[in-house]
Formats: sequence, structure tokens, C-alpha cells
Amino acid sequence: MARDVIHSEQAPKAIGPYSQAIAVSGGGKTVFLSGQIPLDPATMEIVSGDVSAQTERVMKNLEAVLAAAGGGFANVVRCGIFLTDLADFGKVNEVYGRYFPANPPARATVQVSSLPRGSKVEIDCIAVI
Repeated sequence: MARDVIHSEQAPKAIGPYSQAIAVSGGGKTVFLSGQIPLDPATMEIVSGDVSAQTERVMKNLEAVLAAAGGGFANVVRCGIFLTDLADFGKVNEVYGRYFPANPPARATVQVSSLPRGSKVEIDCIAVI
């Protein structure tokens, strides 16, 4: 699979760890990951702490599902981030960006009125493996 980052100077530059677009060519399977909230898989309870701690747990949950599909974060081509408070955008970007140090996937971030179990953040993604 070839994963190419697409960038246009005629469109706004990314304001966080994401790419304007990702193009995928070649073989592989497309995997659609359901949104993950910061549930500890051992206890099925929301992890304690602020939005940074919650985002860290969400990313670990996504990582586990990606691994079960035979891939990792390098295979992710698109993410959706849902926040209950858009003021948390910077803190979420800080954690999220550590998982995509180069050529991050395309992404959308939106504020929602609430998330399951009182979570502050939920992230879903699409990967090509």
C-alpha cells in the first residue's frame, strides 16, 4: 500500500497534527474503527484525570484495535475527534500528535453536547492495512 500526503498551498495549512488529505493506492484492506472513549478495558470504567489522560486512553484503545486488525497508526488515513469542550483542542492535539509524529492522517474535530458515559473525548478512524 502506498500512502501519500496531499498538500495544497491554495488551502489553509493544518492547525494541528493532521494532513489536508491522504491518498491510498495499491492493495490492502480498509478498516473502519468505531469511536473509542476512554474506557479502561480491564474495568470498563472511564479513566480518571483530565482530557489529556482521557485522550491517552483513547489512543491506547485505538492502538489495540489497529493491532488486532494487523496494523498500526502508520496505516491510519482519517480520524474524527469529538470533544465536549472545544477549549480542550490543544491538549488533545498534544497527546494525539505523539501517535502521529510524521505525516498524520486527514482529520476533522467537532464539539458535541455530550459523549457516552460522560467522556470528554471520542476518536474514530479509518485505516488501510
